[in-house]
Amino acid sequence: MNAGAARQPGVDAGQAASRVLMVRPASFGWNAETQASNRFQRDDATIASSANERALAEFDALAAALRAAGIAVCVADDRAAPVCPDAVFPNNWVSTHEDGTVVLYPMLARNRRLERRLDLIATLVDQHGLVVRRLLDLTHYESRGMFLEGTGSVVFDHVHRIAYACLSPRTHREPLDELCDELGYTACAFAACDAQGVAIYHTNVMLAVGSSACVVAADTIDACDRERVTASLAAGGRVLERIDVGQMAGFAGNVLELRAADGRRVLALSGSAREAFGHEAFARLAAAVDAVVVAPIPTIETLGGGSVRCMLAEVRLPA
Repeated sequence: MNAGAARQPGVDAGQAASRVLMVRPASFGWNAETQASNRFQRDDATIASSANERALAEFDALAAALRAAGIAVCVADDRAAPVCPDAVFPNNWVSTHEDGTVVLYPMLARNRRLERRLDLIATLVDQHGLVVRRLLDLTHYESRGMFLEGTGSVVFDHVHRIAYACLSPRTHREPLDELCDELGYTACAFAACDAQGVAIYHTNVMLAVGSSACVVAADTIDACDRERVTASLAAGGRVLERIDVGQMAGFAGNVLELRAADGRRVLALSGSAREAFGHEAFARLAAAVDAVVVAPIPTIETLGGGSVRCMLAEVRLPA
């Protein structure tokens, strides 16, 4: 990995990735270090004792369903040590890009920083003949108390090269600006809060950008930012599917469009997200893609505070 290589010009990025990295958990469970900033997390003693066993079953079912839909799924095993209760969410520490860039991100919780593993990226590259041209390491921001947690904090519009980010204790402007400068994206930062006025911890629980449709919890965006953000989302011709705070709490915003090997667009979401959308909204979203993968992951959502999109790190490196 060449940390000094220049960004490759002229890269034509499609919105949906055709390959994803998933990390099979070894010690999934409640993470006390993340609960203060993640209000989607819920401690549940009834499932805690069998959390990893339950999470493994949910993980394997999702991976199988994505493969059946034609998505290339690269599964890596988490290590037994050090213990990483949130390793099932690799999108928070890494992103990969069509110009051959691998980005490592600064993370708020100290025990989540242990999830970063360049050996997983090296194995991915070796096994699939992919190319890495440079490493963009933003982790130095941790020493300054600033964070940007991957595609949890940043929702990319790859077609129009816009990086959306709701600012929070896990998402700061300075690392966002460096990321955008390095990748050639424009930052669209904004404030967004839940019904209690608490900053939403990750952008990808309230916003998803697909090829022809976006899901957005528009009412959570600060009034000073709302029109600017929604106008930007709609400017590319995408339809906006607006969700409310209750639907967001059901992970309706935490969905991801992918591309199958045959070019079909596949929307991946959890069972709770499917229920939260309701019949009409789900029908509209299903009509915007060619196939839908719905996977129940209640254990991962409850204890981890993240859903299907959080489990998928898109692999966009060139071959």
